[in-house]
This record gives sequence, structure tokens and C-alpha cells, in this order.
Amino acid sequence: MPRVLGLLYDVHGNLPALEAVLADCPAESFLLGGDHVGFGAWPRETAERLRQLDAEWIRGNVDRWLVDAPDAPEAMLGVIERSRELAGEELSRELAALPESTTRDGTLYCHASPLSDMDSFYPEPDGTDAERLMGVEARRVVFGHTHLQFMREGPGGIELVNPGSVGIPLDGDRRAAYAIVTDDGTIELRRVEYDWQGAAREVRAKVGDLPAKRIEQSRFDVS
Repeated sequence: MPRVLGLLYDVHGNLPALEAVLADCPAESFLLGGDHVGFGAWPRETAERLRQLDAEWIRGNVDRWLVDAPDAPEAMLGVIERSRELAGEELSRELAALPESTTRDGTLYCHASPLSDMDSFYPEPDGTDAERLMGVEARRVVFGHTHLQFMREGPGGIELVNPGSVGIPLDGDRRAAYAIVTDDGTIELRRVEYDWQGAAREVRAKVGDLPAKRIEQSRFDVS
């Protein structure tokens, strides 16, 4: 039977979205691409559920911010502090200490780009893409951070894959996003319905208005 790798990025402590994805996903093992619990209403429960998986973890910028956030936008500082309180010091330090990237089967997995956990690729090609890929020898780079699900070819024929965000999609589609890799290397982008309204209510009550609005509107710039 073919083996399947599940790519779960940017879960952000959204346990209902994660459970919906896991119910849909045929994977035996997982790559967890960072920003695991921050900004969500269920950080500890989400971490515990992810620990039950056969998974390799890497770190995202929000995982780093749970311990130190010198480069975080001012608008996010209150949400970050609340996320620290909900996650607790032990989990926060554990996530902040994760590796920044990993390579397997000719694919480089990182959070935003090989050079940064904040500076990422976008659906449309950009002149700065080559800088982000400088020195990369992998034939495929998988990343998240922007919460925008897409695949395209980058400079040098390197395949760029963003599985999208499990917990806070920002591409106008509120469904939880993830991807799978089959044993022949094929990538499949997937979306799953879940109770995003209920998730947003819990996030608003426990964490703050900004992440709740992003769940509701599936946009980065919310009104």
C-alpha cells in the first residue's frame, strides 16, 4: 500500500480544524511545518493531539514568538502574550527550540523560506524569489507562513509548494487547508470543511479579536 506523508502547516491552535483535517487525511506520517499552537483557543490540546502523530516538527515564527518576539508587529503583541499564557512556559520553550528546517527525499521543508521564518513566497512569481532560494539544492521547497495554498515553479525549476493553513486560511476560503505527498512524490492540495464559526467564537473569547476576524474573513487585512 502506498505510503502518504501529510503536510500540516500553520495549525495555530485550532483544534476543530486539525481534527477535521486528520479525519480526512490518509497519511501514515506527518511533517508539521510550524506555528503549531499560537493564536488559537486550544494550544495545549492541539500540541497533545499533534504529539499522538508519527510526525517531524519544525519551528515557525509564532513558535519563536512564544519565547521572544522582537520582530513581531505591534498589533500582535497582546495576542502573543495571551498565547504565551494559554500555552504555558514549558510548551512555549519546547516549540521555540524546534529546528528551523528539515530535508527528506530531495525536498526542503521550512516555515517561510530557506532564509527566513518571516520572508516567504507568494502565488505570483517575484523577482526576489531567486534570493530566497540562493544555495538551495533541493528540487522542491515546501513552506507555509502566508496561509495561502498554492503550487508553482520557481527559479531554477525548483517546485514551490505552500500546503496552506490548517487553522487560519487567508486565501478567501475558510476551509482548513493541508497537503499530502504520495510515495511517488506527487503533491495533492486539499481543503476540509469544519466549524469555523465556532472556532472563531472561542478564539475571540480566549485570545482576541484579530485572530478571530482572520478566521471569519479568511483574510490577512481584516476590517
